[in-house]
Amino acid sequence: MPTGLFDSPGRHSMKIAIIGAGPSGIAAGRELLQQGFQDFTIFDELDGPGGTWRQHSYPGLACDVWAHSYTFSYAPNPDWSASFVGYEEIQQYLANCCTQFGLDSHLMLKTSISRASYAGEGKWLLESKDGPLGEFDIVINAMGNQHTPLYPNVEGISHFKGDSWHSTEWNHDVKLEGKKVVIVGSAAAAVQIVPEVAKKAGHLTVLQRTANWIMPRNRKMYSARQRWRFRHIPGSIALTRWVQRMMMGQVEYAVTVGHNRMGQFENVARKYIDKAIEDPALREVLLPDSDYGCKRGLVSDDFYPALNRDNVELVPEGLRRVTEGGIVTEGGRDIEADIIIYCTGYKILDYDRFDVVGKDGRNLGEELAGDPRSFKGIATPGFPNYFFAIGPNGLVLNVSFFITAERNMKTIVGLLAALRDKGGRSLEVRQDSFDQYNEWMDGRFERFSWGSSKCDSYYTAGSGHPPFLFPGNFKEFSGLHDASGLHEFNTTPS
Repeated sequence: MPTGLFDSPGRHSMKIAIIGAGPSGIAAGRELLQQGFQDFTIFDELDGPGGTWRQHSYPGLACDVWAHSYTFSYAPNPDWSASFVGYEEIQQYLANCCTQFGLDSHLMLKTSISRASYAGEGKWLLESKDGPLGEFDIVINAMGNQHTPLYPNVEGISHFKGDSWHSTEWNHDVKLEGKKVVIVGSAAAAVQIVPEVAKKAGHLTVLQRTANWIMPRNRKMYSARQRWRFRHIPGSIALTRWVQRMMMGQVEYAVTVGHNRMGQFENVARKYIDKAIEDPALREVLLPDSDYGCKRGLVSDDFYPALNRDNVELVPEGLRRVTEGGIVTEGGRDIEADIIIYCTGYKILDYDRFDVVGKDGRNLGEELAGDPRSFKGIATPGFPNYFFAIGPNGLVLNVSFFITAERNMKTIVGLLAALRDKGGRSLEVRQDSFDQYNEWMDGRFERFSWGSSKCDSYYTAGSGHPPFLFPGNFKEFSGLHDASGLHEFNTTPS
């Protein structure tokens, strides 16, 4: 028997690489230990676990999901300070989970993966920017999808004489006090950044290409007594988690075309605008013309109040070009700026962040560039023993990221355990399984505002396929995963 593949007859000792130490990478490590796998390494280019929550540090950065639902199901956190929390607390929670789950010894930090190439016979060769990392039986890509900055495709960005940066690469060395600042974008990052920048800037201009549905966050601080109850009375934290998850579950109905809940969500958002915004003309341009959920629904308590400030102006136009001294809007207006901050999103599902070369020289980034698809969010043909922690259409909207990551990892590691017990060397999703699954999904997208053909948002790829979310709820998604097994894959014996 080949060394490294079997430690004892019938017992597979797989060497596993996990790329990314964010929530899904931590979920992967925990699940591997739970199912008896010990030989794995979690690689991350940062200096500690946390993923997105460690990389980003812009002012106002916080999670827009209720804190007690934004946790691993098996690791409640009684110490959250509020109903919604900032990135520092989430980063600390993830670091604590890494230690609690016994994963610290499996971490290999400050290691940026540059290439994974399939060597045949179920083996992958991994390379970092500093050199080869060796041979692995399994690769799990847990890199997340909010890392690569997406800048607007306009001329002149490099000509600007002042300071500029993307929200994901915040320049903390530049002082904002008294400066003329332009923020390009008005979506998820902007609604958190604008209120903080408005407190310091001499004048702040916010460019809004299209309006977004924004709900009040209604953030509440937890008292020391409440946190004591969460820690010492299990039913208290369990009830809070259940209530928060139930409220999050309503999003499924709010994005379902024709469901009454969509109109109810939109009415709440309209009333919020009427209450929070003083200028009637400003109210009008802040009202979206798309269905709720076509674009990502936002929550904020302080974005609208910030727009009422005397030193803040919302310009309901996109960006035409950047000049040496500022910007020109799509309507032709020249705006001076000392600082430009791009809140223009991320390259979603960027599988070309490092080279992944599968069977017959197939390049993953090229294959998924125009029409990203996967099987149940975890695998794609042509790449044996290679898995996505959360791949195309592998994220469920009515539960938190953590719950989807747990479900996907339970399936992936379960498949590895079945392969191990069978004495197999590799598994690759069957083409017919892949095709049938994606054909089934294609018939469901029009049910949802974000998957509708009339919706134009980052949820939609160039092919017209919406590759980001699963077209259904978590119960349906989980049922599909419960039915997973080696029968959906081609396996190779040792």
